[in-house]
Amino acid sequence: MSDLLSRLLETRDWLMADGATGTNLFNMGLSSGEAPEMWNIEEPDNIRKLYRGAVEAGSDIFLTNTFGGNASRLKLHGAANRVREINAAGVALAREVADAAGRPVVVAASIGPTGEIMAPMGSLTHEIAVEIFHEQAEALKDAGADVLWIETISAAEEFRAAAEAFARVDMPWCGTMSFDTAGRTMMGLTSAQMVAMVDKLANPPIAFGANCGVGAADLLRTVLGFVAAGPERPVIAKGNAGIPKYHDGHIHYDGTPELMAEYAVLARDAGATIIGGCCGTMPEHLKAMRHALETRPHGPRPTLDEIAGKLGGFSSASDGTGDDDAAQGRERRGRRRG
Repeated sequence: MSDLLSRLLETRDWLMADGATGTNLFNMGLSSGEAPEMWNIEEPDNIRKLYRGAVEAGSDIFLTNTFGGNASRLKLHGAANRVREINAAGVALAREVADAAGRPVVVAASIGPTGEIMAPMGSLTHEIAVEIFHEQAEALKDAGADVLWIETISAAEEFRAAAEAFARVDMPWCGTMSFDTAGRTMMGLTSAQMVAMVDKLANPPIAFGANCGVGAADLLRTVLGFVAAGPERPVIAKGNAGIPKYHDGHIHYDGTPELMAEYAVLARDAGATIIGGCCGTMPEHLKAMRHALETRPHGPRPTLDEIAGKLGGFSSASDGTGDDDAAQGRERRGRRRG
């Protein structure tokens, strides 16, 4: 393919993605319950600042502020009829920043879940889900995004619906799921099952992987699960900056820049090609990650014990793919750092 992300992947051993959107915007004054996507129109200077923070910290890829920009999510804010306007604004600001970077930087158009449960467990049909994703994807493509990037998905059915929608707009795409329930997605998918699903898609992504979840250690355990399943395409790792803590009325993540630098190197050595952060990951974390990736040599694939020793233990005994007894021992020896 001739898209920018594919070209970069052909010439680089690793690419660095960006960090948090919500955490950064809350620090700029976004209120709880407010739709971050509305800031694309109402607070454009803050969105430029968000994007520049990632680029100046060394990100090769950054995600647009369009995660909740589908009609299903926007209807909660009375804006279901503004999908095109809101997504176009988010991408326009991103293009402005990326095109001024002085180096190739990928504008990845963020697409989050619909917020509804897919049939047969819920009422959202495949056809409606495809249309919801198609509407947003079309707006993002027309505005000039380099690649579509669906993230934080928990249901295989929703991932498949997005893949079909992206085929309709003929755009390259990447996709990540969130493994936040004892090493599985909320809907029960394991890392190995995601690899099998992705490999069978008629319109597969350029790269796939995991984002968000619990902590950085858990996410790397999932990455090892991907790699063990022998995927055919690059793996994405976008882990949270430590563990969320409630303090003085706010959620804070306890991951230091030093811890995220360790995470980045471990992610690369574990087999991830696109490495970034998720919740709590600020520009200072990204700078440390970039420096570590550039200066620290490749090492052998880390073991679970090594990951737990450097990042803290895992939040659950296993990742749902087996070997529970061994994992139980590791979990007891290395509880997450508080």
